[in-house]
Amino acid sequence: MSTTTPTATRTAIVTGAARGIGATVARRLAEDGFAVAVLDLDEAACKPVVQEIEAAGGRALAVGVDVTDEAGVQAAVERVAAELGEPGVLVNNAGITRDNLLFKMTTDDWDAVMNVHLRGSFLMARAVQGYLTKAGWGRIVNLSSTSALGNRGQANYSAAKAGLQGFTKTLAIELGRFGVTVNAIAPGFIETEMTAATAERIGVPFEEFKAAVAAETPVARIGKPDDIAHAVSFFAGEGAGFVSGQVLYVAGGPKA
Repeated sequence: MSTTTPTATRTAIVTGAARGIGATVARRLAEDGFAVAVLDLDEAACKPVVQEIEAAGGRALAVGVDVTDEAGVQAAVERVAAELGEPGVLVNNAGITRDNLLFKMTTDDWDAVMNVHLRGSFLMARAVQGYLTKAGWGRIVNLSSTSALGNRGQANYSAAKAGLQGFTKTLAIELGRFGVTVNAIAPGFIETEMTAATAERIGVPFEEFKAAVAAETPVARIGKPDDIAHAVSFFAGEGAGFVSGQVLYVAGGPKA
């Protein structure tokens, strides 16, 4: 455990944590000394991440929840508080894509993306804020995206990720007086199952897709989940208490 971050009794909740960025963030926060609640739609899918954390000497709990379900979110957070400890950190990472050009995008495609990213982050933040404000210490980290700046075929995803930035800045204003910081991370291209699926959808081999993105990135590589986990670790730490309402683009170069 880090000697500079007294998190021994603190609990972190990470949504969408069964795989990809969420799983890596969960493992990193466990390394930082947090007890970690690993949340995803399928509780069984969270178990391998929990087992990895426990094998490394940490504490973790797998919780299945649909972040768009109001009652389900409340029950999940209460379960975490009872079984692992009252939450001090929330990472809103759960996300989906339903990409299409505007004229092909269905209402269901729009609503599904809005519900997971915006409604889900709202419900999770509302469910944990009472614990954070009561404790006088808390961290909320929302996962935005460089797509918030606009991305062809992602009107729904771009709008949702931009919305999360406004949500972040407003919560930072509302919760700051209680010792709670709220920040957002906007990843660029990160190598995950989701981006592999994007490459498959547009009919480009993933290796070729990654090489093309790297060629356009100032640091000349694509991002890894660890890059995002490192940023989350910073925001969640004791030393970041004067950083709030910020959007950090972790994208290998300037974006906004």
